[in-house]
Amino acid sequence: MKVPFVDLKLQYQNMKAEIDTAIENVINDTAFIKGKYVSEFEKNFAELYGVKHVISCGNGTDSLYIIMKMLGIKEGDEVITAAHSWISSSETIVQAGATPVFVDPDGRYLSMSAEGVRKAITDKTKAVMAVHLHGQACEMDAIKELCEEKGIYLFEDCAQAHFSEHKGKRVGTMGIAGSFSFYPGKNLGAYGDAGCMMTNDDELAERLRMYANHGALKKHHHKTDGINSRMDGFQGAVLNAKLPYILDWTESRIKNAAMYSELLADVQQVKTPITRPDSKHTFHVYMIMAENRDALQDHLNENGIATAIHYPTALPLLPVYSHLNLSAEGYSVARKMMANSLSLPMYPEMTEEQISFVVQTIKDFYSK
Repeated sequence: MKVPFVDLKLQYQNMKAEIDTAIENVINDTAFIKGKYVSEFEKNFAELYGVKHVISCGNGTDSLYIIMKMLGIKEGDEVITAAHSWISSSETIVQAGATPVFVDPDGRYLSMSAEGVRKAITDKTKAVMAVHLHGQACEMDAIKELCEEKGIYLFEDCAQAHFSEHKGKRVGTMGIAGSFSFYPGKNLGAYGDAGCMMTNDDELAERLRMYANHGALKKHHHKTDGINSRMDGFQGAVLNAKLPYILDWTESRIKNAAMYSELLADVQQVKTPITRPDSKHTFHVYMIMAENRDALQDHLNENGIATAIHYPTALPLLPVYSHLNLSAEGYSVARKMMANSLSLPMYPEMTEEQISFVVQTIKDFYSK
């Protein structure tokens, strides 16, 4: 048996007629950049998510940058973000002119905590970027209260957390704005690069939309400088076709994660993910902490099971940030994740047979 890390081909085969029709419609209408299919997706995603404004853009990385630019973040400011995340979470801070300040994950839920954020705040802090890693919501109620107390912006990196929740509220709706990626492998994925921003702030929504479209809401009416970050029609149409399935896919991910955790419960060398109380973890990634991780990964690969490491190097320890002179000692949890984390196959279409095979292969490794 072979188990891919994700199976986008199977997902396509399951809804081939809808996807093919969506793509054909874009071609027939020559709606290649933005256009009605993108507008329909923005409207439909906003309604399903429960937010006033969804503003599409070229990719999730751009969405973070645009949010910070429109919040007025600039040189001399600091923005707090996660120490263990993809580079987009920090490089966009630098692109906006500010300095990233990294928070080590908490040791239990492996995500940003309010206490970690509190310790990182200085008189230069302009904003907190709450990164909902793997589908696990951050400690948002306490982080939001802290940001309001300190008078700093809170916005959310939801690239891995579509429809995740904390205390009954969806991520992306608890700060001033939320950023989403629709990279093909995401829980809701396009067939190329795509992203969006969401907000309930009318004035901010207009500025976000304007900046992503060369500084204009209407062609040739440029009210400000901007950038070219527009979703193309194919991505809007594909996302629209997938949108009716996303809630069911999310429940399938949660069910698959529960099966993994149950079957791995007696494997002492493995720690399975723990969901933060009163939260919905949507498991973009099912990440375990495993002893002898590298050898386990090799063993799984030899048995036809694809895995990944999210992420091999914590952000503050990357060469690009060496000029910040950050000590590895300040990121003990991130260093443990670098050494022991392993992401197992996770996608809605996984079968119980596949999950059982992955777990049995792990048990076989440790039994030897």
